[in-house]
Amino acid sequence: RYVVLTTKHHEGFTNWGSPVSWNWNSLDTGPHRDLVGELGEALRESNIRYGLYHSLLEWFNPLYLADKESGFKTQNFVLKKTMPELYDLVLKYKPDLIWSDGDWEAPESYWNSTSFLAWLYNDSPVKDTVVVNDRWCNNCSCHHGGYYNCADKYKPGTLPAHKWEMCSSVDKLSWGYRSNMDITELMDEASIIEELVQTVSFGGNYLLNVGPTKEGVIVPIFQERLLALGRWLDTNGEAIYDSKPWRVQMENSTNTVWYTSKGPVVYAIFLIWPRDNVLELSSPTPSPATEVTMLGFAGTLKWQKSPGTGLLVTLPYMLPSPLPPQSGWTVKLEGVE
Repeated sequence: RYVVLTTKHHEGFTNWGSPVSWNWNSLDTGPHRDLVGELGEALRESNIRYGLYHSLLEWFNPLYLADKESGFKTQNFVLKKTMPELYDLVLKYKPDLIWSDGDWEAPESYWNSTSFLAWLYNDSPVKDTVVVNDRWCNNCSCHHGGYYNCADKYKPGTLPAHKWEMCSSVDKLSWGYRSNMDITELMDEASIIEELVQTVSFGGNYLLNVGPTKEGVIVPIFQERLLALGRWLDTNGEAIYDSKPWRVQMENSTNTVWYTSKGPVVYAIFLIWPRDNVLELSSPTPSPATEVTMLGFAGTLKWQKSPGTGLLVTLPYMLPSPLPPQSGWTVKLEGVE
């Protein structure tokens, strides 16, 4: 329920009228529009949180290259470009989230990250609401930040102790738009749903990237993937939004059943439909009060105790179809431990 826009990537072009990026921004050239401002207004009308991605470094900026040459003993680029832009973004657009990047080459003493973050959390107009990630200097990722990214497409094998986000891209080879991309190089609907479910089961947020064209268009294949995920969430979102990790994240025998929870309710999301229409769940402990339903399906489901531990759930009968089945269904368990 949040969107993150790239306000400036490593090449330095800003998608707003940055006062320190003369003639290399979306107001002075290109569309002659404040893209950061326009998207923010549209998102807030839809009650969606607004995040701003910003790269600390710029690959080709002569000031940055000179600072790098000095071993980052000088800070001309930071004082004249990076920090003025960060302060401007916060004061002008009051973001809910700042997604910092381009951190890896230089230490905190070069970037002045701590002084900016101290201002952000103590004196800025968003001090009580803003959230930041963990890319503010080299050796910072996975150690410091409101939430952790750790690495692009990071997948922990166990439940992390700190809030985190998995940032992924529909195009497996790029974060930007490639006119020569091939359909086999894109994540399909099932892969996206599987990645989302695994991430949320481990307590993470899922940030899914698409690269727009230079005209600002989200191409149809990306639209199709995003809309498919939206349809899946229309049915199964109850097990995703506002959920928390359960005491068990996945079924022991397989990684095709994943758990989330909300208060006393447990959700079991299964990615493959069992052949005999019976879903075996060994982790939940049923009680006489246990009730089982399926999201998107009316009525309760029959269940019985497993011979070992857990329970066997009889799923609704699915009519044979020539189309491949969708991926991911959710069983809602009440009255289990």
